[in-house]
Amino acid sequence: MTKKLWLIAAAALAGAVTLNAANDAAKRLDEAATVLSEVMSAPDKGIPQDLLNKAACIVIVPGLKKGAFVVGVKYGRGFINCRRSSGQGWSAPAGVRVEGGSVGFQIGGSETDVIMLVMNQHGVNKLLSSKFTLGADASAAAGPVGRTSSALTDAQMRAEILTWSRARGLFAGISLEGATLRPDGDANEELYNTKTTNKGIVMGDTKPPAAAARLEAELNRYSGRK
Repeated sequence: MTKKLWLIAAAALAGAVTLNAANDAAKRLDEAATVLSEVMSAPDKGIPQDLLNKAACIVIVPGLKKGAFVVGVKYGRGFINCRRSSGQGWSAPAGVRVEGGSVGFQIGGSETDVIMLVMNQHGVNKLLSSKFTLGADASAAAGPVGRTSSALTDAQMRAEILTWSRARGLFAGISLEGATLRPDGDANEELYNTKTTNKGIVMGDTKPPAAAARLEAELNRYSGRK
């Protein structure tokens, strides 16, 4: 009897842990939607609209912890969304982890949000691989801030991935050279209740989870394409 009760308690605990993990992933999706909305609605301070319209994929990593940019990006978890092959809307979100890397300047802050735009197919292929490093496997540059991309430098025009960060109200293009991106299999399993790949999620017909509805709405609102 005691053994049976122990098994029941263990099963209940495991279920609670799984539920909390799923809630964590759902919370990050909502935070990602907030980041995109706040950045794009800031007057003359957001990502150039024409760049977002042209982007093949977007990566949003909300809330990297305090001090992450003083010595380099240490750890963050976010999501990838890519344009659907039909050109109609965005894919379901796939989990991504950001690890390591250095930056062009110290930014600090209690937490830092990161947004990346992937501008061409080669960048997409690298993004959806098992692991890649910005600057080594795919060219990257700090993105321009403003409503248009008229001030793009040659480096920015050639870059496959453009990157921005926000901390303490400051939104700026920032170098993430050396940062490694890899799939977040745990987040994917939490959201979709099955083991799947990032490529399978964003390039297939995966149905977005209910928790992604707000992020999808914000992407459609600001991307210039429905």
